[in-house]
Amino acid sequence: MRTTSTIIAITATLVLGVWVAIEVSPWPSALAIRYLFDSDAWRTNAALAGRVPAGVEARRNESYDPGEPDARLDVFYPAVAHAEHRALLTIVWIHGGAFLSGSKDQITNYAQILAAGGYTVVTVDYSLAPERKYPTPLRQLNAALTYLQENAAWLHVDPQRFVVAGDSAGALLAAQVANIVTSPDYAHALGLTPTLKPSQIVGLLLYCGPYEMRRPAAAAAPGWFLRTVLWSYSGRRDFASDPRLATLAVVNYLTPQFPPSFISVGNADPLSQQSHALAAALRARGVRVDSLFFADDYAARLPHEYQFNLNTDAARLALERAQKFLTSLH
Repeated sequence: MRTTSTIIAITATLVLGVWVAIEVSPWPSALAIRYLFDSDAWRTNAALAGRVPAGVEARRNESYDPGEPDARLDVFYPAVAHAEHRALLTIVWIHGGAFLSGSKDQITNYAQILAAGGYTVVTVDYSLAPERKYPTPLRQLNAALTYLQENAAWLHVDPQRFVVAGDSAGALLAAQVANIVTSPDYAHALGLTPTLKPSQIVGLLLYCGPYEMRRPAAAAAPGWFLRTVLWSYSGRRDFASDPRLATLAVVNYLTPQFPPSFISVGNADPLSQQSHALAAALRARGVRVDSLFFADDYAARLPHEYQFNLNTDAARLALERAQKFLTSLH
């Protein structure tokens, strides 16, 4: 039998090894987050399978940039749009996952539910961190919008009526896309030339996003999760000194030209304050905002990404309100 001292030595060695791995590279923590987030996202998507209506057709795994293996998108639309050769208001949905996880395939069922309401819904894959660094996803999303314009006719896309949507990290990316299109200074800061004109983005759907992400220079010890995300996304252990990350605080770069927006978040979401702050900042600039927020004493505690759980009254209300907002954009 091993002696107690041997067991202690082995345990200490394992703990030290894990600590060294985490301090030397973001990969161990990033992969742990990816596993947990992906597992939850797949369960959430599966739970919606019974709610997907009939009569929605799809184009799957379209390559929007042949030079990028991650650059794939799916397009969903009502069958009648295909039969009648119609272009529809087009929702481009950007998935969440803390920039470390997620896939268009994890929101397939929700996308079909939206499409059944009379829209073309596009779900977009983009490269994840730590494999790829910021602002690669924004470059890819810009390329995806170019592809959708060039192939609008057979994809039933109305290139003059895009709604950019997203959840969690995808909501931040959606807000950044809107800022790139409507703010030349912001586009210049990111080194991007927008593929759309401001008039082509008629609205945004934003759920549970981190709109105030910034270089945490004032934080002596950023949390493990945020540290992993920013280290992975920037590619720098000293991410606090990376000037590019300032542009992640999209709330600091808003202009009156920002598109009309539907913004929602759960009352028990750790990011709740950021959605409230974004809505207030946009209204202060004269931007039309339709918000769905829940009081602290609301009957249920609504967690991050509450809107995907259509077994709850709150998520069904969010879908109803989003559809009403979309109708107002026609």
